[in-house]
Amino acid sequence: MAHRILVVEDNKDLAKVLKMHLEDLSMEVDLAYDGVAGLTKAETSIYDLIILDLMLPGLNGMEICRHIRSKSAYTPILMLTSKSSELDRILGLELGADDYVTKPFSIKELMARVKAIFRRIEGMQGKLEHEKDILQAGGLVIDSAKRTVNCKGEPIDLTAKEFDLLLHFASHPGRVYSRAQLLDIVWGYGHDGYEHTVNSHMNRLRAKVEEDPSNPRYILTVWGVGYKFSENINTPEAE
Repeated sequence: MAHRILVVEDNKDLAKVLKMHLEDLSMEVDLAYDGVAGLTKAETSIYDLIILDLMLPGLNGMEICRHIRSKSAYTPILMLTSKSSELDRILGLELGADDYVTKPFSIKELMARVKAIFRRIEGMQGKLEHEKDILQAGGLVIDSAKRTVNCKGEPIDLTAKEFDLLLHFASHPGRVYSRAQLLDIVWGYGHDGYEHTVNSHMNRLRAKVEEDPSNPRYILTVWGVGYKFSENINTPEAE
């Protein structure tokens, strides 16, 4: 089945060029030329990827990204930005963009990023097929198929990236991951120098799943290295 992509870009010539090249890769492409139309399409249709310009009339790309990431369904986002400042790239990653490309860019580079995102998503889906649908650790119950988390019977509202981090950690208890490794695994691209993005996500994740975030039980800091999920947590039945 062909991947379905939404391109939200106010430069109509560029949007049509992207559509042409993506269709050459046998992908189905919808276009939106402003933020309001883009968000409406994103919320009323199902897409495998959204290519999202940062500077848009109506609603900017950051606002659209925030809206999309507030939903439970996960859709990869590739952000386009004409700004090259570190702040814009950090904000895009913080809000849940899977990757970004700074204008001007080559079409060849953009197509390579699109392919890389789909390879990562397909790889993650392949891993889940070989893993248990339900993971339990202490009071946490993680359903990888439904992408839900409960703690002591209460549902926990996680963003897509927070869920991916928690699922990856819980699937590999005791294994230590550096921030750079987590960027590659969860964000799917080597964002060198953006390890603080991992830190902020970890802080928010701990605030949601830990009873005492300052003294975490599940996600532990390995000083000077990174993080790991505790391998010494019993299931609820054993407690």
